[in-house]
Amino acid sequence: MSLLPLIPPCGTIRFGTDGWRGVLGLDVTTTTVLQVASAAAQELAATAPWDLKSREVVIGFDCRFLAPELGEVAAAAVQGCHLVPVLTADPTPTPVVSWAVRHRQAMGALVITASHNPPEWLGLKIKDSLGSSVDSQFTARVERRLDSGSVIPPGPGPISRFDAWGPYLKKLSQRVDYQGLKQGLQRLGWKVLVDPMHGAAAGGLPRLLGPQVVEIRSQRDPLFGGGAPEPLACNLTELISMVKGARAAGQTVVGLAFDGDGDRLAAVDETGAFCSTQQLIPLLIDHLSPSTTEPGVVVKTVSGSDLMSAVAAEHNRQVVETAVGFKHIAALMGQKPVLLGGEESGGVGFGCHMPERDGLFAALLVLEALVNAGQPLGQRVASLQQRSGLALHYDRLDLHLKDPSTRNRLMAALAQEPPQTIAGQPVVDVNCRDGIKLRLGNGLGHWLMLRFSGTEPLLRLYCEAPSLEKVQDTLNWAKGFVQGL
Repeated sequence: MSLLPLIPPCGTIRFGTDGWRGVLGLDVTTTTVLQVASAAAQELAATAPWDLKSREVVIGFDCRFLAPELGEVAAAAVQGCHLVPVLTADPTPTPVVSWAVRHRQAMGALVITASHNPPEWLGLKIKDSLGSSVDSQFTARVERRLDSGSVIPPGPGPISRFDAWGPYLKKLSQRVDYQGLKQGLQRLGWKVLVDPMHGAAAGGLPRLLGPQVVEIRSQRDPLFGGGAPEPLACNLTELISMVKGARAAGQTVVGLAFDGDGDRLAAVDETGAFCSTQQLIPLLIDHLSPSTTEPGVVVKTVSGSDLMSAVAAEHNRQVVETAVGFKHIAALMGQKPVLLGGEESGGVGFGCHMPERDGLFAALLVLEALVNAGQPLGQRVASLQQRSGLALHYDRLDLHLKDPSTRNRLMAALAQEPPQTIAGQPVVDVNCRDGIKLRLGNGLGHWLMLRFSGTEPLLRLYCEAPSLEKVQDTLNWAKGFVQGL
């Protein structure tokens, strides 16, 4: 195989928390996608399990502008590496692509997506032969290939396409009693209102659960209605309004929302209150833990709620904490039995399924937990909080830093002299596993975390506290501290 002389050496391309991302037309172009896909395909081939016979690499793409076209570019790059690209027929959620890798026993996958980032972003995720996100060592080797100019000419000829949804939905129907779930929703008179945020997860739940599920914003819109396809309360105003309207009309509705590539989940309870995975993961732990057929530890990232640990302890489940990024959770799934692993940002994966986040499977299990208990979401979460004695509130604030030097000043200030008090509360513990996490007060259920995003030029401020007032006071203190540097 000869190197491609017509493509100039790429500029600096670096992978973040999950994949490579950049601004479309500036960082992400036909040329750079060819380069990254070629280097990634070469590394998948070099590190494939010795007994893997397949030469297939699955190629998927989301609903973003030019994502389908760049999926074809990535497929051509894979073909040039003497591998066999198989391209999804339509925009497809990342977990559906991951399952296709396992179902087809492929070498891995490349997914053209920028997940939850704003519309002007695009990028590429790499999945290994287990359907999991590759680790940092893998992406470092891809970066070295890019830096050395190891790019193979794209291959000519037609690219095979396939339907990834069919096998995936069949597997979900085996994992969850979807017929019983449909009957339970009908018996309780509940409706499920789903907001895919114009993303790739549209159509998934209705195909399984039928008319009990109503979708909004299900059509493809590369601008995502003018916002980012991240399931945060500020981006779900239509869903929240519709749930509140249904409540006023005497209807019980469960609201669910997925991010742009379908690997993240959030919810809206029957009152119209937003529920992040800080509330949903404890619910799932409580739902799955009593089963004698579901062994394993609970894995949470350092930004996860204290309620996760409290509910796991109640069920005698060990809790393992990792840095932010599902790849750290996935790595543990390959080492020991895991009940579930999750992040505050919406990603949840399950040991019984695959070592990857899956918003659609998580949504089915949330619905199953509610139907089995006969309690709508708000009541179910409240009962968990009451039982554990932790009625906690959570919020996150993202800061765009205009001056890049602020990052260095902030990290130096926190490392050299961490604050002794924050918003009137004493700092009782400092955790530097990923960014810096400061425990406040009595150390239970009140903490502030500062961490730079691995996917966007943002400083994220996370806070959990016993009241919304304390959450806002703490975040306001942190914002003032950062802006004062």
